[in-house]
Amino acid sequence: MTIHLELREDIAWATLDHGLDIETCTRLVLALEEADAAGARALVLTGTGDTFSPGIDATRLAEGGARYVEEFLPALSDALLAVFGFPHPVVAAVNGHATGSGLVLAAACDHRVAADGAGRMGVPQLLAGAPFPLAALEILRCAYGTGPLPALAYSGAGLTVEDALARGLVDEVVPAGELPARAGEMAVRLAGVPAEAFAHTKAQLRQPYHERIAENRVADDAQVQRLWSAESTLAAVKSSVDVS
Repeated sequence: MTIHLELREDIAWATLDHGLDIETCTRLVLALEEADAAGARALVLTGTGDTFSPGIDATRLAEGGARYVEEFLPALSDALLAVFGFPHPVVAAVNGHATGSGLVLAAACDHRVAADGAGRMGVPQLLAGAPFPLAALEILRCAYGTGPLPALAYSGAGLTVEDALARGLVDEVVPAGELPARAGEMAVRLAGVPAEAFAHTKAQLRQPYHERIAENRVADDAQVQRLWSAESTLAAVKSSVDVS
């Protein structure tokens, strides 16, 4: 299973143990639905080992080619939007590397706690010719503002945890051993806000971004799919897999 869901009292913990492929994206949507149905008042999203999320599963993308891209991109946007639109508080416990769509997952949360260490954060895929789908870009815009986005997206740089904190990509940094406790503490604190009032305010804050996505997603997704499916892009992805 690519996502493990556990309910600890009334806080759900969703743990990613795989890069984002079609199955993982689909499972993430279902996990959020399960957490909501189980009565979770908040959710903590985290990863395993030294990685919160590496973003897309580049091996699957390289092997699947254009046909895989056509199915994967809508699943990716749906998964990111499921986190972004979850009505209850979501805390990202960023236990390590958070790159590409993995950073977008963290951005989709309401609070981001990162573990001090060697983890890197950034969005390098533009360097391979693969722009974000609109849903991902709007989530980043909501979390970080329009101003910082060009430098973040165009450079493709992998930032240290300290740099990520300085740039506002995470809200706080704690020693690695304290990460679960701190993330759980923040989830409980946010869950203490009356649920209906929290959900309404969260929806108000994110409404402009949801509206832009709804109005422009179809046309933009077609353009993104074309660029991701280009031979040069797929070759760059394959090269990155071969090197790693």
